[in-house]
Amino acid sequence: MTLTASYERCRLLHARYGRSYYLATRLLPPWKRRHVHALYGFARYADEIVDSFTMTADRARALATLGATVARGLAGEPVRDPVLPAFLHTVRSFAVRRGDIDAFLAAMRSDLSVTRYETYDDLLGYMEGSAAVIGTMMLPVLEALPGQEERAREPARQLGLAFQLTNFLRDVAEDHARGRVYLPTEDLAKFGVEADDLGRPRTGRAVRDLIAFEAGRARDHYRAALPGIELLVESSRPCIRAAYELYGGILAEIERGGFEVLARRVRVPRRRKAAAFARHLLASAGAGRAERRVSVELP
Repeated sequence: MTLTASYERCRLLHARYGRSYYLATRLLPPWKRRHVHALYGFARYADEIVDSFTMTADRARALATLGATVARGLAGEPVRDPVLPAFLHTVRSFAVRRGDIDAFLAAMRSDLSVTRYETYDDLLGYMEGSAAVIGTMMLPVLEALPGQEERAREPARQLGLAFQLTNFLRDVAEDHARGRVYLPTEDLAKFGVEADDLGRPRTGRAVRDLIAFEAGRARDHYRAALPGIELLVESSRPCIRAAYELYGGILAEIERGGFEVLARRVRVPRRRKAAAFARHLLASAGAGRAERRVSVELP
């Protein structure tokens, strides 16, 4: 598979499975988009192994093979894979930290055996690898302002945490069907919720109260992430503002629906998605023109 074809495979994975973020990436300069698609495509690739209903016991072997192939690729060996050439090219091009990649793969491996988290700190430990490092892997592509690279890492982490916790609240029923409960066990006990309550056709009062509590935590992560947008170069800000609004919109829909998350999958209406995209389109075009003008003027 050619490098171009690998980037296209990643783009298709992103378009199919990450629709909100994919829409936001259309606000990025074209040269950045494919690298964001590559990072998302790799994350989705690993996630599909973990969540596969057909691989059963072979999932651990498949994840181990993926990790070994990534290691060989990072060492400079050629790899035969539909997704990894684009991912490895992006990692090398932007000096994505190896520790972030290793932390992500470790979190994916834990998903094969860990199905409950006792405390929120325990859950945060998992989300560090499954979500926070996705934010920090994206950061070199999005570009922090000169001299702000380290300062921008924590807001990037927080945005990853906010997005994933939002997904956990939306996908409570789907995760329960897979045998996983991502809401902390001590929180379930606090609100008088049994794990089986998360698989019922309707959301009872106790579960609604639990979801409301966890939604408050997600809001805290969104607030901690917000200052980081201004630490990015101007051409990346419209994309991240739109993503912030789109994922925050899922949380708003959960709240608007009275925290009913079991009867149906919560979605942001298309008109609201379109409005969020349109709000940032003009700024994106202006930033792109300014970036191109500067690049032409450079000696």
